[in-house]
Amino acid sequence: QLQASGGGLVQAGGSLRLSCACSGRTLSMYAIAWFRQAPGKEREFVAADAKSGGRLCYSDSVKGRFTISRDNAKKIVDLQMTNLKPEDTAVYYCATRASRSLYGSTCYNTLDQYTYWGQGTQVTVSS
Repeated sequence: QLQASGGGLVQAGGSLRLSCACSGRTLSMYAIAWFRQAPGKEREFVAADAKSGGRLCYSDSVKGRFTISRDNAKKIVDLQMTNLKPEDTAVYYCATRASRSLYGSTCYNTLDQYTYWGQGTQVTVSS
């Protein structure tokens, strides 16, 4: 079970930190990711962590501004968002895969690679 939180309203150039609390499994061996969906648009990849100590990957639109991190002991995955832009406005979802990551070097960045989804948290960036 995944529970996302931390969304809100922020001005352009500001920062927000999203958190995803994960229950029911040992987090370290599983890929976890953030996706987002803006009104009228398809859900898109934002950032992923292949496994503990594995590859981090980001979409081009957020690279250099967003950072994904995990705390395996607390079973929390965060998305630190800085220099936010109005186009970052969306509902943000965390997701995790059903199977363990065999290869820490893989970027799991497509919707169909993830089985379990959180409920989403709204991020609104005003100009």
